[in-house]
Amino acid sequence: MPDEGHQKSTAWTPLHYSIFRALWIAATVSNVGTWMQNVAGVWMMTSLSHSPVMVSLMQTATSLPVFLVVLPAGAIADIIDRRRMLLFTQAWMTVAAAGLAAVTFMGGTTPWMLLSFTFALGVGAAMNMPIWQTVVPRLVPRKELPQAVALNSVAFNIARAVGPALGGLIVALSGPGLVFLLNAISFIGVIAIVYRWDSSRRENQLPAEHIISAIRVGTRYMTHAPELRSALIRCCIFVTFGSALWALMPLVARHELGMNARGYGILVGFFGTGALSGAITLPKMRKRMSMDTLLTIATLIFAFVTFALAYLRIHALLYLTMIAGGVAWVTVMSSLNVAAQTSAASWVQSRALGFFTLAFQGLMGVSSVLWGAIAEFSGNSFSLLFAGIGLVCGLFGAFVWPLKGLKNLDLRPSQHWSEPLAAITLDPDDGPVLIMLDYRIDVEKAVEFNSAMHELKRVRHRDGARRWGLYNDITDPGRYVETFIVPSWAEHVRQHARFTIGDREIEDRVRSFHVGLEAPVVSHFIYVK
Repeated sequence: MPDEGHQKSTAWTPLHYSIFRALWIAATVSNVGTWMQNVAGVWMMTSLSHSPVMVSLMQTATSLPVFLVVLPAGAIADIIDRRRMLLFTQAWMTVAAAGLAAVTFMGGTTPWMLLSFTFALGVGAAMNMPIWQTVVPRLVPRKELPQAVALNSVAFNIARAVGPALGGLIVALSGPGLVFLLNAISFIGVIAIVYRWDSSRRENQLPAEHIISAIRVGTRYMTHAPELRSALIRCCIFVTFGSALWALMPLVARHELGMNARGYGILVGFFGTGALSGAITLPKMRKRMSMDTLLTIATLIFAFVTFALAYLRIHALLYLTMIAGGVAWVTVMSSLNVAAQTSAASWVQSRALGFFTLAFQGLMGVSSVLWGAIAEFSGNSFSLLFAGIGLVCGLFGAFVWPLKGLKNLDLRPSQHWSEPLAAITLDPDDGPVLIMLDYRIDVEKAVEFNSAMHELKRVRHRDGARRWGLYNDITDPGRYVETFIVPSWAEHVRQHARFTIGDREIEDRVRSFHVGLEAPVVSHFIYVK
């Protein structure tokens, strides 16, 4: 990695780091290929079938694999070598795109075959998403991470702006087969760079987590992390109604606007241009307003764009509207993505991003089928009108699930707990383990103590405890005993490493009620089988 001593950090500083720069360029090219593929695939389906449901199933085939693989992929990314996993996912997508190209050149593509290859590409993309997002922190210094994340968004939206128009042009000139082949080639650059990347894994004396257990731990973390949960719920609300625009745009373009493949590509390209502009200006907007305010404004704009697609039929005005739609879309999704990343500790970040991808891409797939079915019976305009109203009504979720608490989170590892000492030999899988802490408090402060303990309860559950309890000694009212059970000895040792600086503040508040001369006594008990 290059010297970190740059005189001044700018938005483009991460590109000074050779591996990040190479991957950024390769990923931009690959994303262009992906957007070309999306346009060519959807447009080809409109030629193979006039059914709104079949066209909407293209979005479903891209997004639905998230339900099957993104959570296991997120768990794997937290416990194995991410470099090997990236090589596998990129190779998978190369083979799928090349296979679709070959079938198309031979003239054998049917609607269901097109859906099958699109589904295979979606599986590869779903496996890749949570892993890719956790690689960036390993390529640049921590102080450059915000700029690196922003640059990844810029790369994606450059592709969103260029890919659809280029894909539509190639389809118009040479047919979709060439687009599919170019998409397959676009993955090769990423494979070559990841293959050369020397990725050293962290050494850990504990055995790797089992995938099922890792998913369960990630689920428990999400359940007991209110900031992460709010980001996921807000994402679900927005995507449910916002997906109507993506599902029905090709149908409106072809059958109501009279566009060809090139026109549809240009329409999506204007949306991508707006998204690129939004990605560049978003950091400034975040400094001027809170995340909840920014999300409210962007959602209202996107609702307006959805209404416009339903009824506006002047091409030039619709292109301008799509620019606003792109700005609004990237503002909402980028903000929610940042909220998900910053509300999860590093040890579980891939799993948290897996849940976010599930909420985003998975729900896009399900909702696309829903909007296609509604359009089948009620028409495109009514469906888009209903979706726009849903977006506006969904803003009331900001009062129930606000994101204002993110700035107060400190998720850096605390690492202040000493390793538990055992007088007997323990295997990592031994357990369950019962942990008991003995507190002595002022009886007059019992209510405040109980409130603080229930905040600590959330932390215990979030970091791996299956059961938690607080008991008061009936013969000594000033004595309280906290108990929690962890599935195995290895999981309890991991629990020590999962405690954050923010958690330590909660623990310090609890211990401020302790009036004993010594710290609360901590005892560990192993289950005897």
